[in-house]
Amino acid sequence: MTLFRNVALAGLMLASTALTAMAQDLVIGRSTEPSAIDPQFSRTGNNQMTADNIFGTLLSTDENLQMHPALATEWSNTDELTWDITLREGVTFHDGSAFTADDVIFSLERTDEVPNSPAPFTDNVSSIASMEKTGDHSIRIVTKAPNPALMEQVGRVFIISKAAAEGATLDDFNSGKAAIGTGPYRFVSWKPAESLTIERFDDYWGDKPEFATVEYRFITNDAARSAALLSGSVDLIDAVSPSDVATLERNTNIKVYGIESGRLIYLGLSMRDSAPGVTDLAGAPLDSNPFDDARVRKAVSMMIDRQLIIDRILGGAGVASAQIVPSVLGGYAEDLKAVPADPAAAKALLVEAGYPDGFGITIYSSNNRFPGDGDLAQALGQMLARGGLKVNGVETLSYNVYAAAASKGEYGAFVFSLGSSTPNSEANLRSLLQTYNADEGTGGFNRTRYSNADFDKALQDAMQEFDSTTRNEKLAAATRIAMEDQALVPLYFQKVYWASNTEIDFIPNLAERTVASDVRSAAE
Repeated sequence: MTLFRNVALAGLMLASTALTAMAQDLVIGRSTEPSAIDPQFSRTGNNQMTADNIFGTLLSTDENLQMHPALATEWSNTDELTWDITLREGVTFHDGSAFTADDVIFSLERTDEVPNSPAPFTDNVSSIASMEKTGDHSIRIVTKAPNPALMEQVGRVFIISKAAAEGATLDDFNSGKAAIGTGPYRFVSWKPAESLTIERFDDYWGDKPEFATVEYRFITNDAARSAALLSGSVDLIDAVSPSDVATLERNTNIKVYGIESGRLIYLGLSMRDSAPGVTDLAGAPLDSNPFDDARVRKAVSMMIDRQLIIDRILGGAGVASAQIVPSVLGGYAEDLKAVPADPAAAKALLVEAGYPDGFGITIYSSNNRFPGDGDLAQALGQMLARGGLKVNGVETLSYNVYAAAASKGEYGAFVFSLGSSTPNSEANLRSLLQTYNADEGTGGFNRTRYSNADFDKALQDAMQEFDSTTRNEKLAAATRIAMEDQALVPLYFQKVYWASNTEIDFIPNLAERTVASDVRSAAE
């Protein structure tokens, strides 16, 4: 058992209540590691869950994606464009300096200026026209247009110390020099491909974390993570393979935690000028990109048997999808349901689109981002081949390498995922499907470069609606436009699992984060 590894042997003879009180160390086996410690470098799950330990945000998100005051305590509109935000007083950074409005303004201004960011937070701040400090702990934000979701957007930007981060490089963050936050834990060390160590920040303004030292060990192999838990070398693991769930549940020394997450697994089809990996039947580049035609995109979707993937690869740990968010979130369109595969109809659409014999395609995927991602890519290759395409190959790479290349447009057909982090579909629609415009800060995760003026207009209308019920209806209407156009190919929402020893409890969450603050000593 590793939870109490700092307790002397004699102490192990004490009552369990005394053991709980003396808990010092926690070791977590994580499937992915961050690409950087700079919390604003990449808005991907592996980076955000790391940053959640060290850095604060204006709003916090609970296990059901509901948002609550954090570094911001109050906010109000003086009109549809103007927001007055009150910041929490008495908060200190890890170096002892005071948290003020200057840090918030600096952080929000810096967000879309981080060099070489593969997945920027640009969408979170793109609606801001101006910001001003109205007091040491208050700011005023004016938006370019009415934006009812402003607090949901800026509320998830990580706040960094202006004094520590101004002029800092990525190496300064990775070494810890600039990694100065207000979170419950402070940075100690990061050994890439090995581990991250953090320690409790005793002056944290919120609920004090229970464990003095937390070590994340990056164990990319599913079987190795489970073995590490069973051997006692780690206390908690994430991304439990569905194939391991039943075995772990039968072990009386192990607890398993599961939840239907808001993470969509999808197949992206590039609509850029060219689609890398897409060829004619002889393997030569095509003169035009077939994915520009919605009929081709629909044909690809029709080739895929989502339920077979869920049953055979995931052991049932998924929910087939035909849209961007699960049914528990606002903006879900009730009438959009996943339909069975129909290869014959798919081939008919290819004929109609001018590809009676299909075309060549290579499928790209990560192999360590989520359970079964590499196997999923292989299965998609088989299904697309049966549907009338010539599959030239399936290539899978480590997520850190893969994500950056996908963001640069290096793949024509690629498996990716997007997790939900807000109570409705707006953030996902805005970042994933809105027309990409670097200057306007839109479409930050739109790696396919999909663009539809009707969808953009419908989404913009929804984004400016202050009544929440009407807003969700408008978001659903925008979703219908994009899905009728087969903007991307939704596959399924993950069911995700964690497992721990019996000495601790963990709070599973829709955001799939594995954060030390969600771990407690087991209740008596």
